[in-house]
Amino acid sequence: MHNILVTGSNGQLGSEIKALAQTHPTYNFHFTGSKELDITNHTAVNAFVKAANVSVIINCAAHTAVDIAENELTLSTQLNHLAVENFAKIAKANNIQLLHISTDYVFDGTSHISYKENDRRNTQSVYGSTKLAGEEAMQRINPANSMIIRTSWVYSSFGNNFVKTMIRLANQKKELGVIVDQIGTPTYARDLAKALLEIIPKLKNEKVAVYHYSNEGVCSWYDFAKAIFEIKAIAIKVNAIETSQYPTAAKRPFFSVLNKNKIKNEFQLEIPYWRDSLKDCLKEL
Repeated sequence: MHNILVTGSNGQLGSEIKALAQTHPTYNFHFTGSKELDITNHTAVNAFVKAANVSVIINCAAHTAVDIAENELTLSTQLNHLAVENFAKIAKANNIQLLHISTDYVFDGTSHISYKENDRRNTQSVYGSTKLAGEEAMQRINPANSMIIRTSWVYSSFGNNFVKTMIRLANQKKELGVIVDQIGTPTYARDLAKALLEIIPKLKNEKVAVYHYSNEGVCSWYDFAKAIFEIKAIAIKVNAIETSQYPTAAKRPFFSVLNKNKIKNEFQLEIPYWRDSLKDCLKEL
């Protein structure tokens, strides 16, 4: 029996893990949000881990509002860096598996081929730099049997995300402008949640390992929006616009396609195509 602590359990990924909990009878879950556990408080986290006899931590908690984060360096540092450092120290001291979720924002997006795990990091935002600092802290402390998973363009039937925003705006407007010059891969949080739960019993390594996970395939935000409206049979005009026409506080990577060969090969994962997963998510909505 694994006693699993899931932090950030009210977010997209945490909510998906919660939805899958009953499909794993050998896992006993403890779901926490900011009200239940202050992940920046080492003493509080350590006490929780010991009291619940936690053997696995899945850290889904983060400050993910990338534009707001540009003006909230302190909060971003606490949640994206120092909390991860906290978990790593506790995991190492208590021989606990730590699965930490990171992001494509650790890269600058200037590549033209999919990013591998050891490619050069070059962050362009507060969100990206604080997430990278969390990765580096975890690798420095180096709890055994632990991993960092970078993902991208996460959406779900839970929480706020691009899919829900597009559907909401389509109910308010007759046409939309969507960015066409940022390329990546959507990730259905349900698929990532399934992968994490499948990986736990297979994760055995002496050093923190880094992996990439997104759905298969490549698209722009424009393509993603068009697919949503096509599948939902929503009649709306979608205009392709460039990033320069839609300025934001945080700089986005122009290219954030992640190479997933490592995680597929080591854990024998079959990763669904992004449009197939989008259809599944839209059924949930």
